[in-house]
Amino acid sequence: MPSDAMALQSTHTDPLRPTDVVPAKMPHAPAAALPANACDTHSHVFGPYERFAFSTASSYPPPLAPFDTYLAMLDTIGAGRGVLVQPAPYGTDNTALADALVRGKGRIRGVAVLDANADDATLTALEHSGVRALRFNEMPVPQTGKPYPGSVGMSAALALASRMRDIGWHAQVWARCADVPSIADKLANVGLPVVFEHMGCFDPALGTRHADFQNLLALLREGRIAVKLAVCRVSKQAPHYTDLRPFHDSMIEANPRQLLWASDWPYVRMGDAAPDVGALLDTFTEWVDDAAIRKAILVDNPARVYGFER
Repeated sequence: MPSDAMALQSTHTDPLRPTDVVPAKMPHAPAAALPANACDTHSHVFGPYERFAFSTASSYPPPLAPFDTYLAMLDTIGAGRGVLVQPAPYGTDNTALADALVRGKGRIRGVAVLDANADDATLTALEHSGVRALRFNEMPVPQTGKPYPGSVGMSAALALASRMRDIGWHAQVWARCADVPSIADKLANVGLPVVFEHMGCFDPALGTRHADFQNLLALLREGRIAVKLAVCRVSKQAPHYTDLRPFHDSMIEANPRQLLWASDWPYVRMGDAAPDVGALLDTFTEWVDDAAIRKAILVDNPARVYGFER
């Protein structure tokens, strides 16, 4: 195993090895070829579980999506680059993530999860493996209102801010749209750029003129936040997501330089509603008919945000 991954080997003494796993859904190729170095900025690796066991019990049926399967997904859709995000069941044990990044040989960047007690050696090892951000979760479990098992909240972001800033990392946050302005303010006060997941998690039923969405647009317009365009996590109107078109258009109009395209593969908690990544890209191409803007969102913005070589 490469040295950086070795530095992050799991220390859990009672690992959780799921047995009832769901195979990851593989995509079809999109109808139109992606530009060179296009990047899917939000996917996950899971397993193999005999090597990378969970650190906490999963709240959903875990998919089997090891690194080789992930690379096959990227190759099928024609994405030259990818960003892997640490999923909640692995908690702060980033060994599976770090292993994938090292094996990716510069093609993949990562978003890890750490709590406030993380030491400098761990941050350094993750940086060397290809991590460029930490993920923080302020989205409660709908049924209980409590944090998702394995997640880390904003208090850790504030505690880690100075060290993240020193190595050029940003914060990635999953939060309700109503909470986006206050979170953006807190992170700006400690000098951390922020990327919000899943289109900012607005409620499409409220319409584009609702204050929550308008506040999100204002922050985008001012360049104070970046947002991942993962339509399948906001709309239930698969496979075409027509309810999201006016929101998507408004975000493109507000500031395309602050937008990133994201699939969210392999689609946990979605079951039969899980989309095809190729079809999602077809929808993106249909909605964004300007080739220069598509290239900015798929290539240029991820290269800047995640530090890919130009």
